Amino acid sequence: MKGLYAITESDSNNLLKNVTLALQGGVRILQYRNKNADTAQQVIEASALASLCKEYNVCFIINDNIQLAKQVKADGVHLGRDDGSIDEARAVLGDDAIIGVTCYQDIERALEAEKLGANYVAFGRFFASPTKPNAPQANIELLQQARQQLSLPICCIGGITVQNADRLIENGADMIAVISSLFATEDIVQTTHRFLAKLRHLSSAR
Repeated sequence: MKGLYAITESDSNNLLKNVTLALQGGVRILQYRNKNADTAQQVIEASALASLCKEYNVCFIINDNIQLAKQVKADGVHLGRDDGSIDEARAVLGDDAIIGVTCYQDIERALEAEKLGANYVAFGRFFASPTKPNAPQANIELLQQARQQLSLPICCIGGITVQNADRLIENGADMIAVISSLFATEDIVQTTHRFLAKLRHLSSAR
């Protein structure tokens, strides 16, 4: 689990088109997240994205919903604080499923997630985020501490752009999660290339 981690917008307009462009640009991890859709729409969209990710050999993760992840045969699920336990997700999805856990700015939650068998943890928000403007603030010191104490891959999220991603990558982020800074751009393929170039260059320099 490393590299650019793309998360879909909570908007169905041009969903498949935009995700296809991101995958063509080189995204290797995609999370389906649509808080505005009802269950039927989520199944339709997630199923289509699962097929698309399989075509491009991309890891496909479902946000929050363990049962939806099972139904569309996703590679795994990403759990927030109120989205079920790691044990529950493992029991439903199996030993090979990828389970990510949002840890906000809480290193103890991350250490517990590692102990319980999570495959990666996510911290954030690191910058002002249009998706979660009121989310707790994380900082570089937290990331440095996590890098020292955890053996799991670390994902950073929250207002990350090509311009501000450097310090996160330099200080231990394995994955950079992006939403609007990728999907709201005029050229999704080129933006993907710019993120990936920065990830490759800065990760190799660590």
